[in-house]
Amino acid sequence: MKKIFLALTILFANNVLLAQITDTRNALINRDESKVFVVSHRGEWRQAPENSIKAIDLAIEAGADIVEIDVAKTKDGHIILMHDKTLERTTTGKGKVSDWTLDSLRTLKLKNGAGIRSRHNIPTLEEALLFSKGKVMLNLDKAYDIFDDIYPILEKTNTTDHIVMKGNKDVKTVKQQFHQYLDKVIYMPIINLDNANALQLIKDFDKQLNPVAYEFVYKNDSNPLPKELAKSLKGKSLIWYNTLWDTLAGGHDDDLAVDNPDAAYGYLINKLNARIIQTDRTPYLVDYLRKKEW
Repeated sequence: MKKIFLALTILFANNVLLAQITDTRNALINRDESKVFVVSHRGEWRQAPENSIKAIDLAIEAGADIVEIDVAKTKDGHIILMHDKTLERTTTGKGKVSDWTLDSLRTLKLKNGAGIRSRHNIPTLEEALLFSKGKVMLNLDKAYDIFDDIYPILEKTNTTDHIVMKGNKDVKTVKQQFHQYLDKVIYMPIINLDNANALQLIKDFDKQLNPVAYEFVYKNDSNPLPKELAKSLKGKSLIWYNTLWDTLAGGHDDDLAVDNPDAAYGYLINKLNARIIQTDRTPYLVDYLRKKEW
């Protein structure tokens, strides 16, 4: 009887978690502007090595809706979590990731944000997907060019509905290269608003793909497009900004938020209608949103 009760308890908990993911995904697809979605950049890397399972775990604990992770391909064709093409900055190894097999990479340790050797190992994408399943959505960065290798892993782990993909290619290229996945994962275009063709790119995507959201990049507030798009896209597509450093969001970044969160996060939300914010300070942003009742 105890075993049956435990099994039912686990099943109920798993169903609750999967329902949470479904709610988050549906809110994105429905362009829900009633909340602000928090994206944790490379996981909570201030407390654990970036792109580690522990960094994902801590981001979930902090309240992230989406965790951004980077992927790379090993010499023997496995997909792992790794931002750089080389190993020196984030691991105890040396050389190119593509020159190492998975078994050899398993012998390395990840470094923390201060460059110190940790006890954590490099995870595979499959391990990260299985750990995150039912807990949090994942934005796969550096995945576009190897998505043919990635998609079978998503199917194997039954996590296609957990995935957000982004890219800075034009709509014609996206439809040619990524068309078979557009109805399977959420795809968001990245548009640099400082580029002369920014508005045309947005018009093309609006007409042909009607994206769930756009990620916008701009250097400073002298650019009128962020405010214009906050109005024209309202109710049509959500707006994503990165607050990782100043030139990504007009100076309204995480560093400013430490001293004046209203001038950073508040400005993006209230003036530019940002409803998705990617941050390197997940707990800080989540706490701010709770205080503001977002």
